[in-house]
Amino acid sequence: MSSRTNVVGIDFGNSKTVIAVARNRAIDVIVNEVSNRSTPSLVSYGERCRFLGEGAKSQEASNFKNTVGSLKRLAGRTLDDPEIQQIESAFVSAPLAEVDGFVGAKVRYLNEENAFSNIQLIAAYFTKVKAIAEAELIGSVSDVVISIPAWFTDIQRRAILEAANLAGLNPLRLMNDNAAAALTYGITKTDLPEPEDPRKVAIVDLGHSNYSVSIIEFSRGQFHIKSTVCDRNLGSRNMDKALIDHFAAEFKQKYQMDVLSNSKATFRLAAAVERLKKVLSANASAHINVEMIMNDIDASSFIKRDQFEELIQPLLERLTKPLQEALDQAGIKKEELYSVEMVGGCTRVPSVKETVSNFFGKTLSFTLNQDEAVARGCALSCAILSPVFRVRDFNVHDITPYPVTFSWEPIPENPEEDTNLEVFSRNNPIPSTKILTFYRKAPFTLDAFYSHKELLPGNIRPNIARYLINDVKPNAQGDLSIVKIKARLDLHGILVVEQAYIVEEQEVEEPVETPPKEGEEEKDEPVKMRKVKKLVKTADLSVSVEEERLPEKVLQKYSEMEHQMIANDKLVSETVDRKNALEEYIYDTRSKLDEIYAPFTNEEESSKFKELLGASEDWLYEEGEDTTKAIYTAKLEDLMRIGGPIRQRYLDSEEEKRQKVQAERDATAKAAAEKTKKQEDVPSGKFEAGTGGRAPPPPPAEPVAEGNGEGENQNEQMEIDEQKQ
Repeated sequence: MSSRTNVVGIDFGNSKTVIAVARNRAIDVIVNEVSNRSTPSLVSYGERCRFLGEGAKSQEASNFKNTVGSLKRLAGRTLDDPEIQQIESAFVSAPLAEVDGFVGAKVRYLNEENAFSNIQLIAAYFTKVKAIAEAELIGSVSDVVISIPAWFTDIQRRAILEAANLAGLNPLRLMNDNAAAALTYGITKTDLPEPEDPRKVAIVDLGHSNYSVSIIEFSRGQFHIKSTVCDRNLGSRNMDKALIDHFAAEFKQKYQMDVLSNSKATFRLAAAVERLKKVLSANASAHINVEMIMNDIDASSFIKRDQFEELIQPLLERLTKPLQEALDQAGIKKEELYSVEMVGGCTRVPSVKETVSNFFGKTLSFTLNQDEAVARGCALSCAILSPVFRVRDFNVHDITPYPVTFSWEPIPENPEEDTNLEVFSRNNPIPSTKILTFYRKAPFTLDAFYSHKELLPGNIRPNIARYLINDVKPNAQGDLSIVKIKARLDLHGILVVEQAYIVEEQEVEEPVETPPKEGEEEKDEPVKMRKVKKLVKTADLSVSVEEERLPEKVLQKYSEMEHQMIANDKLVSETVDRKNALEEYIYDTRSKLDEIYAPFTNEEESSKFKELLGASEDWLYEEGEDTTKAIYTAKLEDLMRIGGPIRQRYLDSEEEKRQKVQAERDATAKAAAEKTKKQEDVPSGKFEAGTGGRAPPPPPAEPVAEGNGEGENQNEQMEIDEQKQ
């Protein structure tokens, strides 16, 4: 498959990531190297290389201090953010640090202390996502759509874009989770109503760390999100934490050990709790067993589902407030909802389903795949945006959760001028473009910021960007020029000032349209023109931007580091492959020398080769334990030069046997064919002299008694013989 046709949707989750692709007229979720349909969102740093995804998961227990999770939650955040200090630090095992003004992680990599920013951590993980997709599609991958939480701010969205670019991806769109799920729901429905009477659906998404509720109106060929309300810090990890605290207290009393004081013991308990929670979703009770949790003690316990529900009751109570707020913002009542669609892995918890169902007073719908709906929606969006795919027309109308205001300095000519304007209100559609008009004689500055700081996560600054509008001059009359500013919330939900230009009022001629009177034919008459005053663009203005983002120089440094680490990871992987190939050849060849290769070598040759294999094995586990790819390759080639002729003699013998067997089969088949041909050439009747080779006429039938079955059979046989003749 050519790279230009590869479109990929990435559901970038906090605990795992799902990858979907558009192919074969459908959307497929692809599997990773161990055939799992989701990949852990983890990055681990080791003494020789990085481990990403499944590799990082296998390293997590033994290398947890150098393993970083919750990657999405770190995007665009600073170390002093209270949500980072009070919430995220409890879920990230590696120590957090400040890197280039943003939060990152301090790890030991290549036997040295290193600190990587959140953008570098996410970029490292995206390289793994890209590799998984390319291995499945057998081609390069570039164009993608990546899902993000609806509550992400401008700076967080930019961090995801920058990380994707570092990984060699081209995000066509950053898509809100709820919008992606809505696209998966709506595009397959053939019975959607007309826009005048849309179908109202609630999509409730409860995942690993985030809870969101969207009220959406679906109609033929489109959907409009009317409201989205989020609880940024509610998900399955909070339920896990409640269980961890419960069992830690129980084990402290039962085994006299403080599990929470030991990071490794806490990690082991967390892994066991995650398995326990899944069992409780389908059973009324479950056992927990943690081997060697701490101080060489095997801990075990038992819990019932009603005990679990009591532990998470404070979390369940937080579910209803966003539900009501979403309805209020959308201006609809519960009774107007067509259905309530549930997505997200945590919606499998029975008490969660019961709480949401009781609030709406209706049965919940699970028509969407809870784990894969968002990834499928991202892949669909990518296919829609791609010029090489034909997809059913379906328009996505998403919204922004945060209102955006522009402010500026007044001018002496108009000291009473308003100095700020809310350009994009809350729940404003995205993408969306607004034109602002100013009257100025000189360059001026615009500040863009979020209108309500209290709505933002943590202590993310409300400032978005500062725009300096350059090259503004008085008009020809020396008066104020009319300056137009085109501001846009793009497909990613990011604010950009696309254009600034000067317009002047000018008289222009335009044709006067005079439709023919009823009953009259159109006449070929000269077109009448009239003069009208219109605003005409006369000059483009340059715009300088100051944003809360990393400088290009820093991003370039990150790019160079990422390429170096990718090359190092590849070299280490290939070195391990060569080492494994050498080890496999030693064991495989030695066993064959005593078995299938024995007839094709003499005792002296076999003995010397075994000695060489043994010496290579000893070298491999001593000084050859950690060496270079070239040395492993050379060692393997040296052995194959000696073992190759022996193996070839064996293969030649096998080929000779195969040819002999085939020749016997061919001879048998040929003899059988000739025998069959001879039988077909012999006529079925008896020949007599003088008949010219023709069968004589049959003798007259003997009279038979009525009802004699034997006579009937004889007549029937004669008819068949005549037909053959």
